[in-house]
Amino acid sequence: MSMPDAMPLPGVGEELKQAKEIEDAEKYSFMATVTKAPKKIQFADDMQEFSKFPTKTGRRSLSRSISQSSTDSYSSAASYTDSSDDEVSPREKQQTNSKGSSNFCVKNIKQAEFGRREIEIAEQDMSALISLRKRAQGEKPLAGAKIVGCTHITAQTAVLIETLCALGAQCRWSACNIYSTQNEVAAALAEAGVAVFAWKGESEDDFWWCIDRCVNMDGWQANMILDDGGDLTHWVYKKYPNVFKKIRGIVEESVTGVHRLYQLSKAGKLCVPAMNVNDSVTKQKFDNLYCCRESILDGLKRTTDVMFGGKQVVVCGYGEVGKGCCAALKALGAIVYITEIDPICALQACMDGFRVVKLNEVIRQVDVVITCTGNKNVVTREHLDRMKNSCIVCNMGHSNTEIDVTSLRTPELTWERVRSQVDHVIWPDGKRVVLLAEGRLLNLSCSTVPTFVLSITATTQALALIELYNAPEGRYKQDVYLLPKKMDEYVASLHLPSFDAHLTELTDDQAKYLGLNKNGPFKPNYYRY
Repeated sequence: MSMPDAMPLPGVGEELKQAKEIEDAEKYSFMATVTKAPKKIQFADDMQEFSKFPTKTGRRSLSRSISQSSTDSYSSAASYTDSSDDEVSPREKQQTNSKGSSNFCVKNIKQAEFGRREIEIAEQDMSALISLRKRAQGEKPLAGAKIVGCTHITAQTAVLIETLCALGAQCRWSACNIYSTQNEVAAALAEAGVAVFAWKGESEDDFWWCIDRCVNMDGWQANMILDDGGDLTHWVYKKYPNVFKKIRGIVEESVTGVHRLYQLSKAGKLCVPAMNVNDSVTKQKFDNLYCCRESILDGLKRTTDVMFGGKQVVVCGYGEVGKGCCAALKALGAIVYITEIDPICALQACMDGFRVVKLNEVIRQVDVVITCTGNKNVVTREHLDRMKNSCIVCNMGHSNTEIDVTSLRTPELTWERVRSQVDHVIWPDGKRVVLLAEGRLLNLSCSTVPTFVLSITATTQALALIELYNAPEGRYKQDVYLLPKKMDEYVASLHLPSFDAHLTELTDDQAKYLGLNKNGPFKPNYYRY
């Protein structure tokens, strides 16, 4: 049975006809516009305009001064901030915690509850440090210790500070970096009774003021120092020599700070024992390598949204930090070059598949420049002048001396803050270089770092403090020491349960054959992991 032809609904046919006419008219209008003489669409001219760099004069109203840039109160790292009081310096505020104490200076004490949650989250991935706290808090091995500290103030270091307090110590704390403090964490520490003087976006003057407030307090004198970078040690040594002479021990965790300690020791001016935590195996091989392998990408992604596939990157320095950075960048498809002064590290880079070059050889072509040497003036104004437009420049070393940022603070260059911790430095011809965190430590200034790795470092620091504070007189002289191998192994063993790892035990016969104690240490001090 044949079906009858479909009958259009009343009025629909006319509407379809009108719609077709409108569609044809639009097509004709579009084609006419495209095919006209190029008065309206001038592709060549548009491409020229598109490729021009934005000029200095056109951007002047948007640019911000250096002083404004250096005092931003937040970064792209997760951090709660109350913008309503960003303009008021914490030094000008009168704040008290719930116990009525005002022995602190933070951005906003009202953020304490949020900071406490951050600390509790960090504790969940720092089980080894919490385990140490539970094991030793009954004995109070730091009872009587008065520790003045200068480190990054994050949720992870807060767990360390509260562990030291639980072990009997009194603590006063400042920040080693003007951008890395998590304001809410500082508030939580202040609420808990820790004398903390730190906030994100400190000025240079604020930085030294905070350190001085930690050291200089009537009726309280430090007898232990925990430092990250050497600034606190330098300040006490220079400003308070009598206090420095009575210090029982210094624990230092950075390349820069350790270098300063060895300089003091060589000059015969180090009058207290110091522990070089930076070169302990559990710091060097885990924090420096594995932490930077993950956090370099986090910092760059949060600040620039850059895609690394095919990008040309030069990494200055192939130590543990450099190795971590290069491994991460290579895995994402970046073309990585290395600069090195040490032939051994250079050979390692070559064997790992990287090309070792001088910075001058590639500076015009690379998209990203990363410093991690612990040196100064690694990237100079001459290098910066020769960089391509939109080249990203950042530092993964502790100190802000690796990139010659001071040379960029000249009248002919315009600084434009485009987002938190990201400055475009614009040359007179319109070329711009993307400078991150004003040359300070990228990962802790612009992002965060893995909590688990910081648990390893924090546990190492806590054990170093306990060792120096409780060591019998004469065990440590006025010199710089490495953490005993047995302690390194103990720190590692505390973290193995997180992976459900099970160590194999030596038999008596095997231990005798190797000449080892069954309980360790398992490697001689000269062994290189």
